[in-house]
Amino acid sequence: MRNHTVITLFIFRGLTDDPQLQVLFFIFLFFTYMLSVTGNLTIITLTWVNPHLKTPMYFFLRNYAFLELSFTTVCVPRFLYHMSTGDYTVTYNGCFTQLFFGILFAASELYLLAAMSYDRYVAICKPLHYAAIINNRVCNQLLLGCWLSGLLIIVPVLGMSLELEFCDSNIIDHFACDVTPLLEITCSDTQFLERIILSLAALTIFLTLGLVVLSYAYIVRTILRFPSTEQRKKAFSTCSSHMIVVSMTYGACIFVYIKPSEKGGVALNKVVTLLATSVAPVMNPFIYTLRNKQVIQAFRDTLKKIILISKL
Repeated sequence: MRNHTVITLFIFRGLTDDPQLQVLFFIFLFFTYMLSVTGNLTIITLTWVNPHLKTPMYFFLRNYAFLELSFTTVCVPRFLYHMSTGDYTVTYNGCFTQLFFGILFAASELYLLAAMSYDRYVAICKPLHYAAIINNRVCNQLLLGCWLSGLLIIVPVLGMSLELEFCDSNIIDHFACDVTPLLEITCSDTQFLERIILSLAALTIFLTLGLVVLSYAYIVRTILRFPSTEQRKKAFSTCSSHMIVVSMTYGACIFVYIKPSEKGGVALNKVVTLLATSVAPVMNPFIYTLRNKQVIQAFRDTLKKIILISKL
């Protein structure tokens, strides 16, 4: 029998022990988080109140912005608190709560990207039937399906993770609760759980990525058949923002969850996770808005209304 005490607190190792680098990381994360909140809330507000943005494409964009905002809020504010106070402890319940919502939002995001690809496929390949195929009921069903798919991913993983015993160490070599660093410090047999995690991660990533690639294969084939160069340019411009976001998101996910373990991979894993939780949520609103004339015009109109109201 192995003697052990019940772990009620975990300690994060963080990103670095260098005080100067910690200050730089704090400033970087604080400003990227503020930009992320501002950018995503702007998209949510504009697509909610502006009548010209009441279309399925902006319905999905609004919910994607909400997921991005939620995902970065799960990780970054707590880490900012740890760095500012020097207290890197987290309770057992707090750690697994962060793990639950982090994976839920991340998995739901991947399925939502697939739904957005399907929306673009119907808009470009079946424009005459778009209004009939992508109506409000279908949009809500697709959104509900994305959330349920995320739940189906996290529930079995979390259920088995709660059965893990921690008896040798409570130090997590990361800045947030994630499955991989937790598995490294448990004294339970994790072979079956690791297989389940790898299977679910691979299923989610490659299933949704397959749907995205299939949608864009049909989209590209349809666009190349357009007779006008201007039509082709406009169609590619409509899809380019989504394709950039897809490339960034799946690149990070495949690296973090599918790559084989190797020496030195922990530090690199932390860096990629940091970029995924801080930089990507900042860039995505700008990628969608700066390349979208409708969103820019809606922002200008809303800004003019605010200025006029403030002058009254």
